[in-house]
Amino acid sequence: MRSSELLAGAAAQTDLYLFQFAAELWRRKLLIVGITFAFAISSALIVLVMPSWYRAEVLLAPADEKTSLGLSGQLGGLASLAGISVGGGDSESVAVLSSRGLIRDFIEKRNLLPVLFADEWNSETHAWKSPDPDDQPDLRDAVRLFDRKVRVVSEDRRTRLVKLSIEWTDPGLAAEWADSLADELNDHMRLQALAEAEANVEYLQGELSATTAVALQQSISRLLETEMQKLMLAKGNKDFAFRVVDRAEIPKRRSRPNRPLFVLAAAAVGGILSVLIVLFRGADSGLSRRHDAGLDGRA
Repeated sequence: MRSSELLAGAAAQTDLYLFQFAAELWRRKLLIVGITFAFAISSALIVLVMPSWYRAEVLLAPADEKTSLGLSGQLGGLASLAGISVGGGDSESVAVLSSRGLIRDFIEKRNLLPVLFADEWNSETHAWKSPDPDDQPDLRDAVRLFDRKVRVVSEDRRTRLVKLSIEWTDPGLAAEWADSLADELNDHMRLQALAEAEANVEYLQGELSATTAVALQQSISRLLETEMQKLMLAKGNKDFAFRVVDRAEIPKRRSRPNRPLFVLAAAAVGGILSVLIVLFRGADSGLSRRHDAGLDGRA
């Protein structure tokens, strides 16, 4: 019986506290509305001056012709023993596309440092605004910016399609960079395969002239034929690593920031903060009143 009375008393006390909190919120409603409105207006002003970013996307498919000439069986084993590469897979191409090395070459070839850090570049003097070299952005800063905020690579394991996304404040440049980076990847992989095939051909030709065993000569000849095919493929195939399924289009709408969502989120934060301020002030004033009442009672 006593426990039920205690539970009922605790429930009544809780209801009383909730009623007091609700009454305090209603009494301070103008303060809550004011803080929420201030957060919403401030966020709207901030988001208006924030730059708009646009996303351009290129859809890529693996160029299977590159791997169709791969070796298998005894030839593949012989090539491995000889230290000869028989062609990379899609994972290697995706890794290169996601690498910082490709970005570094891309930025250097196009001299993109002044574009990526336009706020710090003086277009009239063609020099950095800061005379201190330590404050001037360098290639490492550009690669870090491009890797973290500009380029996104996603791969669908089921379809093997790869999507290259470029986000930038200029929609035209975003589309141009997306297409150019896809071409840069194909050129990079093609030149790498070309160098490997030329080295393999030179090595196999030397081994072929040095051996007298007929069976080994036949195996090396087949390996040499395959490397010659790879060499011709690398020279004549522009889409060496990936075929471009869809070229990038100049985006019409910005990808970020989402201005309505930004303002709503800021208003929500302001509303929550204002409610917490009112509740803490109410709780603090309640404690003060109880403290004062206790002192009066003792007096």
